[in-house]
Amino acid sequence: METPVRVVLVDDHPMVRAGLSAMLAPFARRVRVVGQAGDVTTALELVTGLSPDVALVDVRMGTASGLDLCRTLAALPVPPRVVLLSVYDDEQYVYEALRAGASGYLLKRVDGEELVRRLEEVMGGETVVDVTLAGRIAASAARLHRGEFWPGAHLGLTQRESEVLSLLVAGLSNRAIADRLVLGQETVKSHLRALYRKLDVTDRAAAVTVALRDGMFR
Repeated sequence: METPVRVVLVDDHPMVRAGLSAMLAPFARRVRVVGQAGDVTTALELVTGLSPDVALVDVRMGTASGLDLCRTLAALPVPPRVVLLSVYDDEQYVYEALRAGASGYLLKRVDGEELVRRLEEVMGGETVVDVTLAGRIAASAARLHRGEFWPGAHLGLTQRESEVLSLLVAGLSNRAIADRLVLGQETVKSHLRALYRKLDVTDRAAAVTVALRDGMFR
């Protein structure tokens, strides 16, 4: 590329940020780190002030979610491209990342040359996914097309979250869901928070509405 890709690093571990900076340093003519953030608030301030080309964001940052940050950045007047960098080699995370507006999902074992190439591909308008996940995602897509997954899988719901949602649709309380699935009530609440986020809703009634509208449970 004629000018370097300008990148902001977002990770709550200083050693990870330092490692990424060191890994990208030999490629300064192609990629330039213009800022680093260890939390969501700082990341928003940096992106707003620096207008980077790409935000390279960790999926999990303590109690914060890189996926939520991705959604926030995507809503900015001039959004950067967002690439999620993660240790989680789970295709469900990829689906959720793409639904959140990410331009890519890479694993933290990526080396410097590949990372630089992938960032350049993102700047060229491509959506990039770690090569070790690409084949599994293609197979999952084929299975989804054949209807071999559980209801809601196409929206990123795990099998357990789908089970919880089906019991919400049936009108069960949190306690009744916990009893039915042999789970603790706090675990049920955790599943509910996750499925609310994935369905982009804020309460039980809205989640049930989405499930019924999409015909998930017939």
